[in-house]
Amino acid sequence: MSNSGPGYKTHPEHRITVEPVKDRVKVAFDGEILADTVRAVRLREANYPPVYYVPRQDVKMERLVRTDHRTHCPFKGDASYFSLAGTRPVVNAVWSYETPFDEVMDIKERLAFYPDKVTITVEPA
Repeated sequence: MSNSGPGYKTHPEHRITVEPVKDRVKVAFDGEILADTVRAVRLREANYPPVYYVPRQDVKMERLVRTDHRTHCPFKGDASYFSLAGTRPVVNAVWSYETPFDEVMDIKERLAFYPDKVTITVEPA
């Protein structure tokens, strides 16, 4: 792999899986649907709760504002953040790995939402 996450060299036991989700994933804030998709992927990592990554095409991108906040994960790469715009803005509620490491390429340019800032529901398709 030409762009492998450096964390795997020091922690080869660390596991991350990314799998397509057959269910419908919806993200809402204050009753407004921000995302609605049957094309999400679920990332499972070590002892963390699963995270749903949604294609940008299925998100109301006009409700998001890119921020200057950035974080780095040695297993996934550099994350960019977005806030929810509107009458009650929510800072850095959404993140995206725009150029992730090879091991998690399936999350590239998808969006994940903090479940404590929005409501995420998963319904059978």
